[in-house]
Amino acid sequence: MEKQKGIIQFYLRLAIGVGYLVPAFDRLGVWGEHGGKNISWGDWHHFIKYAAETMRFFPSYLIEPLAIAATIGEIGFGLLLLLGKYTRIAALGSGMLSFFFAASMAISFGIVSPISYSVFVVSAASFYLATAKIYRWSFDEKFNSKEEAYANN
Repeated sequence: MEKQKGIIQFYLRLAIGVGYLVPAFDRLGVWGEHGGKNISWGDWHHFIKYAAETMRFFPSYLIEPLAIAATIGEIGFGLLLLLGKYTRIAALGSGMLSFFFAASMAISFGIVSPISYSVFVVSAASFYLATAKIYRWSFDEKFNSKEEAYANN
């Protein structure tokens, strides 16, 4: 069963990591222009419009700095989770970021919105990932000594 746990945990790391990188790169225009197939935003301008709707309870001058911070967090956590570097910290950050996003969606659009997009699930999965003892197939596993790995658990 331990081998299966390693595979499942690796899959979870990849799923959350890619789940952050794809939309973050969408808002930076990496996947194509606004209006293209499978493009949600396509550029920063369209993303900021969405962010302003999602965070409408904040003063307008905070929207762009919060959107920038969220984007940096999504790219950073996504890359760290894919690589398995500082995985516990990245998983905790991911859990908090997705929880705040879910709460913002719930406040602005109603509770069904974050539930329909499984944002609470991403948050819970991230917090669960942070509880793993060892991160299989990761830089953490490869470069941390076994004493460090077990001391952190």
